[in-house]
Parts: sequence; C-alpha cells; structure tokens
Amino acid sequence: LSPEGAGTKSPRTPVLRISQLDALELDSSLEQLVWTQFSQCFHNCRPGLLTPLEPELRALLHLLLWRFTLYSSSTTVGQSLLSLRYNNILSSSPRYRPLSRRQKLGLALLTAGPRWLQERSHSLLLALSSGGPGSERVGGLLQRGLRNCLTFFSSITQLASLINFLVFLRRGRHPVLAERIVGARAVFSKPNVVRDVTYQYMNRELLWHGFAEFLIFLLPLINTRKLKATVFSIILGGDGADREGVTEGPGACKECGLCGEWPTMPHTVGCQHVFCYYCIKSQSIADAYLTCPKCGAEAGQPEPVKMEVEMIGR
Repeated sequence: LSPEGAGTKSPRTPVLRISQLDALELDSSLEQLVWTQFSQCFHNCRPGLLTPLEPELRALLHLLLWRFTLYSSSTTVGQSLLSLRYNNILSSSPRYRPLSRRQKLGLALLTAGPRWLQERSHSLLLALSSGGPGSERVGGLLQRGLRNCLTFFSSITQLASLINFLVFLRRGRHPVLAERIVGARAVFSKPNVVRDVTYQYMNRELLWHGFAEFLIFLLPLINTRKLKATVFSIILGGDGADREGVTEGPGACKECGLCGEWPTMPHTVGCQHVFCYYCIKSQSIADAYLTCPKCGAEAGQPEPVKMEVEMIGR
C-alpha cells in the first residue's frame, strides 16, 4: 500500500449514522458559540443594533468557518473531532479523493443560502411592494406571486429533506440533502477508528436520567412546609410548637408568619400565629392541605383576628 492508502481507511467502509449526526450537531453548536461570542462584543451598544443585519452576519460567520475548515481540509470541525472527512463520490477512483472547489462552494451556498433566504424573505417582499401609488396594485400582485413561489419552494425543500433523511436512515449515507446534491460523503480519516461507548458510562447516564425524572415527578407532591415543621418539632421536642406559641405571646400579632412584616388585615387559621389576609389566602388557594409554617398545625379557614383596643385618656 502507498503511504496515503496505508494511513486512511477505504472510502467504502461504512460510517455510523450516529457519528454523522453528531458531527452535524457539533458544527451547529460551534456556529452558535461563535455567534454568541460575536454578539457579546456589542453588549454595551444600543439594544437591537445587530437585529437588522443578523441574517447577513450569520451567513458571513458561516462562510468564515467554511473558509478555514471545510475549504482548507475537506472536513468540518465536528467531523474532525470524530475522525471523519468528506470524500468525493463523483470520482471513479476507489481511493479517497478530497472535494473539489466547486463541491466545497456548493456545500457552502446550499447550507447558508436557503437559511438566509428564509430569514430575509419577509423583508424582501416588503421592499418589492413599497412602490408608488400607481404601482400599488402591481406590487401587491408581485408580492403575492413571490410569496406563493417562496412557500412552494420551501415546501418542496422540506419534503426533499425529509425524504433524504429517511433514505439516510435506511442506507446510512448523506444525512443532509446538500451532501447528496454535490456528491460528498463522510468517510473515516484514520484507520481502526471505533466509536466505543462503555456500558458503565451508558448505565450511569441512564441511572442519572431516571433519577432526575423521578425527582421531577416526586418533588411537587411533597409538602415542604409541613415536612419542615415536622422536622423542627422533632428536633425541638414534642411540645416545641406549644412552647413557641407561649413564648411569642403578645408579640405574635406583630409579625406575619409568611412575609415577616406587620400583618395587613390580620387573619388566623386556628393556631396562635397571625398572617396577612392576602398572604394566607393565596397560600390556601395554592395548597388545599395548608399547614401553619410556624408550628405545623393543620390550617383551617382564614378568620379575622379580633383585637381589643384600649383607649388611654390623658
């Protein structure tokens, strides 16, 4: 074998479907990361400064990434991380052949062009219809015709992309329609490359996801206030709640048990603690089995506190 053939797997060696999809996800994450870093440069400028030119700027960043990755080495960043690169299937040679300049340019235009056109279609239609009073009718017909053409083109493109993806799931080649059009296919760039995911890692991920879903389902069912009051009563003793109420005495009416402020329209729920009317009412509506957050007693219907006011004359 030649040095080139000895260091490269045969282009006919099939590549895992998940590796090709992961490469696309890595490329998309890289573009989003570059856009985030670029937009942070204008963080202190006027809000919405980049919004009018966002489609063009995104397309420009995509072309810059294409220039320094795919154009120079026939591989994207995501593919290089997974030991993949594009092979020219239009060539009759059984060995690896890099993409031609025309194929690389076609990949760039077919990837960035439709996305830019979709984001700019509304502005383009408004610009075409902004004519004089005499051409308002003609502009309306032109706008309607262009909108129908764009809708038809978008529908055809999405349908073709769906069919292409179904074919990819069947045969394992060309996950993106642009690759099939220009004749580019992902192949291995290094020999003896195996995507190895140990069962220990998979079991840990499955266990963690199952535990997280269980917590998401269980936590809303737990009455944290009652649990907290129960724990405090166990730590402070069985009569801790009674001692707390006795200790507070007259001062219990000076502080809301929920917000901690002076109680507005003071109400009680059957224990010695006082709450603002809106605080305890909102809590009782949200929780049908409300307990007092101070002592843990089961809360009844909020009732106004009867306070005796003593007038002292001079």
